Amino acid sequence: MTKAQRDRTRRLTVALSIAIAIALPRAALATDSQIDKMRAKIAAFISDKMEKLGGSRIVYKVDTDGLRESVVTDLRDDVYKTLREGKIAFSGLAIRDAGVELKIPDAKGREELKRKLASNAEGLPSHALAMTDSGDGLVRLAPTDAASAARLHDLVEDSIAMIEQRLKDADIKLASAQPDGTDRIRIFIPGMMEPERVTAIFATKVKVSLRLVDLSMPAEQAQSGAPPAGTEVLLGFKDKRPYLVAKDSALDGDDISYAGPGFAAGTKEPIASFRFNGRGTRRFAHVTEENVGKPFAIVLDDKVISAPVIREPITGGSGQISGNFTLEEASSVAMLLRAGALPGHLTLVEQQVVQPAAKP
Repeated sequence: MTKAQRDRTRRLTVALSIAIAIALPRAALATDSQIDKMRAKIAAFISDKMEKLGGSRIVYKVDTDGLRESVVTDLRDDVYKTLREGKIAFSGLAIRDAGVELKIPDAKGREELKRKLASNAEGLPSHALAMTDSGDGLVRLAPTDAASAARLHDLVEDSIAMIEQRLKDADIKLASAQPDGTDRIRIFIPGMMEPERVTAIFATKVKVSLRLVDLSMPAEQAQSGAPPAGTEVLLGFKDKRPYLVAKDSALDGDDISYAGPGFAAGTKEPIASFRFNGRGTRRFAHVTEENVGKPFAIVLDDKVISAPVIREPITGGSGQISGNFTLEEASSVAMLLRAGALPGHLTLVEQQVVQPAAKP
C-alpha cells in the first residue's frame, strides 16, 4: 500500500545504479490500520465543514480495463526478459484471455521459468502468478485473483495520492479523497461551489518522460532565440533553470513499473527509487549504451526534475533519484513518478454541488 507524503522537493541530482535501490517497506510509512484511522478523522472533519459551508462532491472511477491490460503486457515483457536471460528455448509467446501463453518444450526450462518468476514475485502479493503446465510444453501464466485485487487496491491508493498532490499544487488545501468501494474514489471539497474547477485539474494525466538533453547550443540562447528543430526549452522544477531537451521522449511513464521512497546503500540518505518494466528496461539499456557521457532529463509535467550525465550503460532496469531531501520529499517525488505510470485514466462518474445545511 502506498502513502504519499506531500512536501515540496529541493534540488535533485540523479544517481543511476544497476542494482535496485533498497526500498523502504511500505509498512514503514504507515499500516493499513493507521491510514484508516487517519482517513476517518479527516472524513469527519471534512464532513463537518461540508455541512457548514457546502461544497463539491466528486466521484471518479479508476481504469480497471487499463490496469488489466497493463498488468498482462508487463507480464509478457517480464516473461520474455526472463526467457532470454535464462537462455530458455520457447515459441509462441502471446497474450491470450487475460494471461500469457507460450510453448517451452524442455521440462527443465519450464521449471526454471517457474522458479525465476516465483523469485521475482517473492514478498510482492500484487505480483503473484498462477502457472499452468499442460505437460506437452504449453504454459499459461496469469495473475492470481488475490494479486489482481492487490493491484487494484494499489491503483486506487496511488490515484488518491496523485489527487491529493495535484489538489495541493492547485492551492486547494481543504479536501478529502477516500476510497469508495473497490474501484472508485470520492472527493469532498468544502466551500468549493464550482466542481468544474476541480475536474479540469484531472482532465489530463501527469506526464513523466525521460529525454535527452541537447548540447548543440546553450539553453539560454535557445530560450531567447529559436531552438534547434526537434527540441524545446523547459524550466527546472525548483531552480527554474532552462534546459534544452528533445521533444520526443526516450522513455515515458508507461515504462515505469514501480517507484517508491527508500534509502541509498552506503549513505542511507532518502531516495526515490524507480524500476522499469521489461520494455522500459530494454529501451533504457539501448538509450544509455548509445549516449554515454551525455546528460538526459527526467521531466514531470514539462518541468525538469534533474538532468544527470549517463556514466555507463545501465542494463539492470532500475535507478534512483537522490539529493539532500527528507523521506517525505523523496515520497513526493516517487508519488509523481507513480502518477505518471498509472494505467489508463480517471473516469468522472459524478459531480455535484452540496448546499450548506440550513441554520436553525
